[in-house]
Amino acid sequence: MSAPNKGFLGHVIGFSLRFRGVVLILAAVLIGFGLYSLSRAKYDVFPEFAPPQVVVQTEAPGLAPEQVEVLVTQLIENSINGVAGIESLRSNSIQGLSVVTATFGPNSDIYRNRQVIAERLTSLTGQLPQGVQPPLMTPLTSSTSIVLAVGLTSDKQSLMDLRTLADWTIKQRLLAVPGVAKVAVFGGEAKQLQIQIRPERLIQYRLSIAEVLAAARNATGVRGAGFIDNPNQRIVLQSEGQALTPSALAKTVVLHQNGSNVSLGDVADIVEAPEPKIGGASIMGKPGVQVVVSEQYGANTLEVTQRAESALQELRPAIEAQGIALTADLFRPANFIQLATDNVKSSLAIGAVLVVVVLGLFLFNFRTALISIAAIPLSLLMAVTVMEYFGYSLNTMTLGGLAIAIGLLVDDAVITVENIFRRLRENGDAVDGAQPKPALQVVLAAAWEVRSAVVYATLAIALVFVPVLTMSGIAGRLFAPLGVAYILATLASLLVALTVTPALSLTLLTRRRLAEHEPPVVRWSKAKYSALLARVERRHKGVVIAIVVMTLATLATLPFFGGGFIPELKEGHFIVHMSAVPGTSLQESQRLGRQVTLELLKLPFVRAVGQRAGRAEKADDTWGTHYSEINVDLKPLQGDAAESAQGEIRKALAAFPGVNFAVKTFLTERVEETLSGYTASVVVNVYGNDLDILDGNAQDVAKALGRVPGATEIQVQSPPGSPQLMVKLRPDQIARWGLTSVEVLDAVHTAFDGESVGQTYDGNRVFGVSAILVPSRRRTIDDIGALPLRNPDGTYVSLRQVADLYETSGRYIVLHNGARRVQTITANVSGRDVNSFVSDAKALIVANVKLPAGSYVEFTGAAAAQAQSTRDLLVHSLLAGIALVLLLSLVMGSTRNLMLVLVNLPFALVGGILAVFAGGGWLSIGSMVGFVTLFGITLRNSIMMMSHYEHLVTDEGLAWGPEIAIRGASERLSPILMTALVTALGLLPLAISSGDPGREIEGPMALVILGGLVTSTALNLLVLPGLALRYARFGKHDACTQSPVLTTPGEPAQADQKQGFVG
Repeated sequence: MSAPNKGFLGHVIGFSLRFRGVVLILAAVLIGFGLYSLSRAKYDVFPEFAPPQVVVQTEAPGLAPEQVEVLVTQLIENSINGVAGIESLRSNSIQGLSVVTATFGPNSDIYRNRQVIAERLTSLTGQLPQGVQPPLMTPLTSSTSIVLAVGLTSDKQSLMDLRTLADWTIKQRLLAVPGVAKVAVFGGEAKQLQIQIRPERLIQYRLSIAEVLAAARNATGVRGAGFIDNPNQRIVLQSEGQALTPSALAKTVVLHQNGSNVSLGDVADIVEAPEPKIGGASIMGKPGVQVVVSEQYGANTLEVTQRAESALQELRPAIEAQGIALTADLFRPANFIQLATDNVKSSLAIGAVLVVVVLGLFLFNFRTALISIAAIPLSLLMAVTVMEYFGYSLNTMTLGGLAIAIGLLVDDAVITVENIFRRLRENGDAVDGAQPKPALQVVLAAAWEVRSAVVYATLAIALVFVPVLTMSGIAGRLFAPLGVAYILATLASLLVALTVTPALSLTLLTRRRLAEHEPPVVRWSKAKYSALLARVERRHKGVVIAIVVMTLATLATLPFFGGGFIPELKEGHFIVHMSAVPGTSLQESQRLGRQVTLELLKLPFVRAVGQRAGRAEKADDTWGTHYSEINVDLKPLQGDAAESAQGEIRKALAAFPGVNFAVKTFLTERVEETLSGYTASVVVNVYGNDLDILDGNAQDVAKALGRVPGATEIQVQSPPGSPQLMVKLRPDQIARWGLTSVEVLDAVHTAFDGESVGQTYDGNRVFGVSAILVPSRRRTIDDIGALPLRNPDGTYVSLRQVADLYETSGRYIVLHNGARRVQTITANVSGRDVNSFVSDAKALIVANVKLPAGSYVEFTGAAAAQAQSTRDLLVHSLLAGIALVLLLSLVMGSTRNLMLVLVNLPFALVGGILAVFAGGGWLSIGSMVGFVTLFGITLRNSIMMMSHYEHLVTDEGLAWGPEIAIRGASERLSPILMTALVTALGLLPLAISSGDPGREIEGPMALVILGGLVTSTALNLLVLPGLALRYARFGKHDACTQSPVLTTPGEPAQADQKQGFVG
């Protein structure tokens, strides 16, 4: 046993032993700094999984969806297209609004992207139709976006008072909270000073709508007055005189004729009234206001939530004093973040405790157990410190990576300390009067002896995980942080094993005499192991054949497994999407929402329900008045109750025929929306040029999807049939009466959509002033036809005299993808996996849907994302496998030995597949990552066994043969069992509670690793020694051509056995 005297690792270990005091002090400092970093770490439920996106919203008051598409959206798409780095471009054109979403590559700079798009948008100046507002980029938000939904209701205050409070008190306070990106207000009645024109009065006083608008603008205009200078001072002039109240505005003179005045009050009602509504809200079935808070990109969700709640608590006394009820937790994603991270933390803690128990049983020595256990906090805190420095948050993925690695963290330390302990005991038992060697030399030599197994096995684990870091798309953004945490922790454990472990061993194990005998568990397991190994060897050929058959049979079942992107998350919160017939009024949507709310509140597990109908100004969604989003928050649930909640909600919604519903958890929805732009697991896009033909194709695709078993919640995202009233001008009549088309269109716009004429002020609150027809004269088609128009001669004609008015059907939204017209059909899947559903759907659509030339179908969503992620994982795993073989070839030095190390991998795959089968036969991306992780862990034990054989033959000069094979296997039994058990038990809490919140993704991973670890460890301990004896080659000490036979004492060798050992 010679001590190393050169080489980098030898110097590292030697330095750690000579200056062990310095090493231990540095370790203590690292623990302290790690705890400090832990206290500063950001917490979230997921990493930032959405790719960089820039959303451009353009208000186009009064324009129909088709007009918005052609006149606004296409111009914006054309200006943005061609920007470097854009991966996809989607747009929605609805009545009065254009929304264009540009998605960039994951590694692009989002702030630079926004700057480039802002420059492109400036080129549109003067190109957009009159009245269309300048395009605006929405604030940059995180992947999950929403951090809080707050509800306001009152029996004393009006909906207008609630909305004013929300707009000018609550919203302003929340926007000042660090980390808040935007605040959207839904529902209530936005206050406006309205000039409600009476058509009959216009005729009576011989006025036109244009003259009323001019007078209103003059009355509400604000002008600066400048300043004056004298020799000593500059005096600022402030002018007042604009009409700020209804009474003042009513006195504004429109016409002075024959010594008398005609005022605005003579031709219109001047009142405070609500703006035309685009959305509504209710809380627990009661009309009210919802305030939705979104966080900034990269913000700490928990911190932002807590700060926003603190701000609301400051406002609560004043709000409640006005008789207003404040529901501050209508929707609070932080609840799931806290529950999920706490669950993963508890899995990590329980796993650590189980690891400690195993180490105590096997080492049966407090000092050796303490040395090994020290690797856990040191490695974890080192990983957390590095992650915090590079901006990684602590979320279910990064914590899951640490939890999966928890058993591995002690492996290197266990291997090192076990060998040091054994060598120190042997040194103390020196025979034949030999003088014991110095403790430092023994520890150095023992640590050097296992450095090959420790270093190369850890590097193999890290290398195997590289494909996870290089996955593309949302899977890469979700799982790469898990891989980073896992690799950092394992590399940290390697550093601990090479430095802190030898230093602690020299400090703690050399001061007292060590036990003369091995621990009881080790003695018992070695005795049983020798007998079991002998029995396996008797049937070596049969065992090998059985393993090969089992491996092939198990691999043959892979095509029959279902698959999906990520499992359903147990968030304790559901979002119900309710879609009525296009054209349904806001009042009817809210009435339906109240009925749905009352039905949902009958369910015993429902805590709160809030409805948002339509949309809010500059909010994320572009829904029409027929569409509602209902937040359903649940009471704390466990086990089967949590599993059945979604089914119970769907059953309650089935009582509302004719209304389409989709039920999703918030985060699952956000992931799916990131994948395809829609909140559904299956998305089918039908491309074409003619909107009417697209509508027919979409209906055919929807019918085909409905025939696929498992299809649920099928929706055409842009259904036709939205009621429209066409106003088609007749040019000949326009010319006959001396009017112009623009005059007529302006009058129609003002009468029925409203025209902004100015602003009025109340303290620091600003309210719009708008002119519009009195409500009683804008209800029916006859009201529209009766709109009076005044020509230059002072003659009045009605709108029906110069235009054709007729009812027709249109669409409430026009969709584009990649600047092409598209119809989108979405569906969710129940009772089966998404991949097989998509395969069946593709076959049905090809067989039953005939598309015209130029039209085609595209599938996106979870299935497409999983297929891409799986391909990436397989290709990158193949490349990593080649690199791994090259690395191991340096260690093994022999092709035969290399193949013996790799032979364990297929049997590890068997155990993983059996575990997937036991877990329901569902392969997610998490399960696939579990297989990758498993291969790295499996290689460690094989490398450990073969490296020890190499050490016995090459370093100790023993002749390779049956006795050395059995001795090497017995000596490696304890560390192999310990590392396998601590790894398995570290994963056990994640595996057995894989359905709990926060463990839905890592649970299947842990299950796969656990199953594969069982089978691979069995093969490694029982079959690999026999294979090594027959096929391994170790330098010049290879076995002779004769056929040696190993027998246990007292038993004759069997001459017909071929190079093997028997019992």
